[in-house]
Amino acid sequence: MSLPMPVPTTARQPLWYKDAVIYQLHVKTFADSNGDGIGDFRGLSSKLNYLADLGVTCLWLLPMYPSPFRDDGYDIADYYSIHPSYGTLDDFREFLEAAHTRRLQVVTELVLNHTSDQHTWFKEARMSRNNPRRDWYVWSDTDDKYRGVRIIFIDTERSNWAWAPESKAYYWHRFFSHQPDLNYDNPAVREEMWNVMRFWLGLGVDGFRVDAVPYLIEREGTSCENLPETHDVVKFLRANLAEHFPDRMLLADANQPPELVRPYFSEGDEFHMAFHFPLMTRMFMAVRLEDRKPLVEVIERTPEIPETCQWGIFLRNHDELTLEMVSDVERAYMIDEYARDPASRIYLGIRRRLAPLLDGDRRRIELMNGLLMSMPGSPIIYYGDEIGMGDNIYLGDRNGVRTPMQWNGGWNAGFSTADPERLAQPQISNHQFCYQARKGESQTRADHSLLNWMRRLISVRQSTAVFSRGTTTFLMPANHRVLAYLRSLGREQVLCVYNLSNSAQAVELDLQSLAGAVPIEMFGRSLFPRIGELPYMLTLEPYAFFWFRLRRL
Repeated sequence: MSLPMPVPTTARQPLWYKDAVIYQLHVKTFADSNGDGIGDFRGLSSKLNYLADLGVTCLWLLPMYPSPFRDDGYDIADYYSIHPSYGTLDDFREFLEAAHTRRLQVVTELVLNHTSDQHTWFKEARMSRNNPRRDWYVWSDTDDKYRGVRIIFIDTERSNWAWAPESKAYYWHRFFSHQPDLNYDNPAVREEMWNVMRFWLGLGVDGFRVDAVPYLIEREGTSCENLPETHDVVKFLRANLAEHFPDRMLLADANQPPELVRPYFSEGDEFHMAFHFPLMTRMFMAVRLEDRKPLVEVIERTPEIPETCQWGIFLRNHDELTLEMVSDVERAYMIDEYARDPASRIYLGIRRRLAPLLDGDRRRIELMNGLLMSMPGSPIIYYGDEIGMGDNIYLGDRNGVRTPMQWNGGWNAGFSTADPERLAQPQISNHQFCYQARKGESQTRADHSLLNWMRRLISVRQSTAVFSRGTTTFLMPANHRVLAYLRSLGREQVLCVYNLSNSAQAVELDLQSLAGAVPIEMFGRSLFPRIGELPYMLTLEPYAFFWFRLRRL
C-alpha cells in the first residue's frame, strides 16, 4: 500500500484536545446525499455548518471502512479504504478539508484489537498453518488456553475461542467470533498498524479513538487485560506518532476503573486522552439518588494524570450505558431505575439514549449536560442528543441508539430522500421522541429550544479554559442533594452549584476563603451578593444549576 503525502491542515494549537468539545457521529446515519438510504461523506459535508454553529470543535467518526457490518463497522475488512456506501477516498478528503476550513478537527476509529473474519489477512491465515499471515492472529490446537478470561459479550458468545475448520485449529477472539484478534507479539502486526495510522494521518486526520485497548496481548494465567506488554505496543505507536505527527492525538477506549486506566497515560508517552467510563455511570446514579456522593467519590479516587493528558467524558455514546465497572448492588440499582423494560438491557448495560433515560425531562437533560460541560475533561456529545433524540430498543443489539439524525419534519426527517424501507435504520416513530417532535431545523429557529440552549452552554464553557484545564475542589455543604465545586486555573475561579433533586433546595456554602469576591452568573452575567465571612446562602429550583465566575471588584 502506497502512503499519501502529508497534506496541509489548519494549524493545531498545542494540546488542542484538552480544550476540545467533541461530537460523535456515525456517517451512515447522519445525512444521505444520494438517496440510497445510507448516510455518506457528501451528506456529512453538507451539515458541517450546523456542527460549527453548535460550537463543537472536533468530530469523532465511527468506523467508515469496508466491512461486512456484523458489528456495525467495527469488523473491518480493509483498513485503507472507505466503505463504498459512504463514498470514496476523494469524498473523504473533501470532507476533511471542509471540516478543517471550519476549524473542526476530525478523529477516526483505529480498531487495533481485531479484524473481520472477512479481512484478507485472516482469510489467508485460516487457510493453512504454513501461511505467511498465520502468525498475524492468535491460534491454538485446543480451547483450553487462557482459562478464566472473562467473556465480554455474554449474551451471544460462550467462549473466547472459535474453530477454523480449514486448518483445524482454534482462533482467539475477545469480542464476537467473527472478529479474530490480531497477534501483537508479532512485530509485523505492529508495523502494519503503524502503516495504517500513517496512511490516515497523511490524509490529514487529527487523531484516533483507539478501540478495545486493554485486550491486545494474551498471557497464560492472567486475565489477558491490561498486561505490561500492551503498554509496549502503545508506546511503539505513540513514539512513531510523536516523531512524524507530533500534533495529533490518541484517545484510549479502556472500559476500566480510573486507577487501571491511569497507566495508559504513562508519563505522557502513551495516550493523550482516555475515556472516564465510571464518571458517566455515577452521574446518572447521583441524579437518581438525589445525592452527590457517587460523583464526589469517583472524582476523588481518580488519580492525577500528566499535564499533557486529558480525560474524555460523556453522557451517552453508540454503545450501551455500560455497567461493567460498578458493584453488583450498584448494577442492580441502575437497572431497576433506568432499565425496567428488559428489552432495554444488553450485555452488562442499558441500550438507551440520554433523553429516554431521563424520561424526556428537559430539566434533567439540562442538568446532566451542565455537569458534563463543567467536570474535569473534554466533553463528548453523541449526535442527536443536542436535540433530545430518542431510541428504539427493539431494533436489536445496540442499533436502537444509532438511528438516523432527525433534521426536519419532512420525508425521513430530512435524512434521506429514499423510500423509508431502504433507510440504514428506521426513523423513531415514538410520539414523544419522533422527528415531528424532535428535529434540528425547527429547534434552530426556536430561541428556547434544547439545541439553542446547548449552543449557549458550549459557548459559555468555551469562554474560559478553567473548565478544560483547571483543578477541581469539592465543597461539602450539609445538604447532600447539592453538589458544589470550584474549578480553578491560575487566578481564575468558577463556582459550580447543582441541585440534584426533584424539589427546590437551599444550601449554605463555606466560601470564607473567597471573602470579598463577587459571583457573576455566567449565563446571564448577573452580579450576585459579594461573598463575606458568613456561609453563602443559595436557593435552587429542582434540577437547577449555577456557574459563577468569581471576580474581586
